[in-house]
Amino acid sequence: MQHTSLKPADIRLLPGLFDKRRSLNRDYLLSLRVDNLLQNFLIEAGIGDQAWHLHPSSADPRDRGLDRHWGWETPGSLLRGHFLGHWMSAAAREIAATGDRALRVALDDVLLGLERCQQENGGEWVFATPRTYLDRLARGLSVWAPQYAIHKTLMGLVDVYRDLGDESALRIADRAADWILRWAASFDDDSFQAILDVETGGMLEVWADLLAITGDAKYTTLLGLYYRRSLFDPLLADEDVLTNMHANTSIPEILGAARAYEVTGEDKWRTAVLAYWNWAVPRRGTFCTGGQTSGEIWTPPFEFAARRGEKTQEHCTVYNMIRLADVIFRWTGETSCLDYIERNIFNGVLAQQHPRSGAVAYFLPLEGGAQKNWGSATEDFWCCHGTLVQAHTRHSQWAFYAAEDDALVIAQFIPSRAQVTVAAHVLDVRVELLETAMRVGPDANAGQAGARHRPDRWLARVTIRSDDGAAAPVRIRIPEWVAGEVGVQVSEGTSVSLADGFAHVGHRGGDTVVELSLPTALRSIPIPDEPKTVAFASGPVVLAGLVDHEPSLSARGSSPESILVPDNERQWTQWLLRYRTVGQARSIRFLPLHEIEDQRFSVYFPITDAQPAHA
Repeated sequence: MQHTSLKPADIRLLPGLFDKRRSLNRDYLLSLRVDNLLQNFLIEAGIGDQAWHLHPSSADPRDRGLDRHWGWETPGSLLRGHFLGHWMSAAAREIAATGDRALRVALDDVLLGLERCQQENGGEWVFATPRTYLDRLARGLSVWAPQYAIHKTLMGLVDVYRDLGDESALRIADRAADWILRWAASFDDDSFQAILDVETGGMLEVWADLLAITGDAKYTTLLGLYYRRSLFDPLLADEDVLTNMHANTSIPEILGAARAYEVTGEDKWRTAVLAYWNWAVPRRGTFCTGGQTSGEIWTPPFEFAARRGEKTQEHCTVYNMIRLADVIFRWTGETSCLDYIERNIFNGVLAQQHPRSGAVAYFLPLEGGAQKNWGSATEDFWCCHGTLVQAHTRHSQWAFYAAEDDALVIAQFIPSRAQVTVAAHVLDVRVELLETAMRVGPDANAGQAGARHRPDRWLARVTIRSDDGAAAPVRIRIPEWVAGEVGVQVSEGTSVSLADGFAHVGHRGGDTVVELSLPTALRSIPIPDEPKTVAFASGPVVLAGLVDHEPSLSARGSSPESILVPDNERQWTQWLLRYRTVGQARSIRFLPLHEIEDQRFSVYFPITDAQPAHA
């Protein structure tokens, strides 16, 4: 069954973990000065010393602009300008979802600046990337990813138009596309294929989006030009093109192919996308976190033991694979895609954002005694810096879908509220978590684990209202991690059935309350090719042991889960997801991976049956 995403304005996050992380991200987006976001675009347009003229009412320019952006945004960096596209995409989505006026003012100033740069460049070129970089790319000379950086600007402009309907953003992108079309069409087919084999960025997705928006035939031409034979032809033949290849060069191309299918209906695009997903996830497996790369490279199928290191799980791949899982679910309705998204949200998107500063960790290290390496506000601007600011504006997008049979699907247990029109009737749905390790509220007394200890289940309350008493079906995902029988309590007169990975609610109109009790248990997750090395998880949440190395743990004939017992489980009105080891030479405390800040930690532990040394 096919599904569609809801409009950003139809969903609001409710207070809790996800809204807190979104708010951190929003504050960071707003903290960046427009002049600094535009610095490399202004320099490339030859007006870098006139940045303050964008704001005639601003303070004396001698007092401003000293906190320039550095790292990958340093003037002279080969990837300069890439971050602004991510910022525009994130700002547009935050504005569309929340109506943020301050961000809207900043975004309007950015668009004015880009229009000025485009005019100064002759009416088409708008990018911070020098055009000479594309000349070097065409000549086979060394240059770092100019199409990648160019794509980010186009992506940001397209997202501003799609989320906010801003015509100026569309005009800038459409004019810039004319330059790219002339350049791409100037090569014979083999020569341009050689260019694409060096790098393409996510250009394919932009062309598909612009074709859908404008209907202009030039974007059909660009889709044809950007069909990379060395990637798509083997996928059409169902060959593995991923193993030991750089991951995030091809995922954006596959997202482009997905969008091309949705716009054109050509089956070759769909076939390639489904083949890529099958080789990337079902036929490859994942780390316990949901990630699948190390050093930005795809792991071999089900061979992860030798790939754990300080550069495991690049954030860009996490975010873009979540986007791909979203595509596959919308096309096929496979609930495994929603489980994949959930794992990667908790143990990637959340785990790679600093819980207090909002900074990004480029990689999530899975070596023993690892430590997250956090980026800075203005000194780094890695690629993952960009995908992070986008990811934390999209939690609500992953929470709900509309099914083709007019059902509203609750895909993630993210505290949120959706107000949508279903079958010509307004449906108001509220999702709350009552008793979980993330619970903070006026009361969080003992749940069904007993009167003394932390609840051993997630209790989700779904409140459904229809404004005129009209009936509308609602489906609630039953996660893969559920350990036991799902409990259901519903308002009188409402039917609920469990089938196909969902709780199907027969909402008959008016007010309906559904409470789902989702039992969870501590579980161990082995590395496929090293089954005696395991990680621990509770529900979708991977746990991290606070150690500066990778010690062996002794199970002595019992299951690995028996090694851990609850620890430091309660404070004020909040249950905490904490564990500690027992029967070991040294006690180790565990907490959720997404709560780790600067502590050293290990996720995986070798398990032995031997008596622990020095016990």
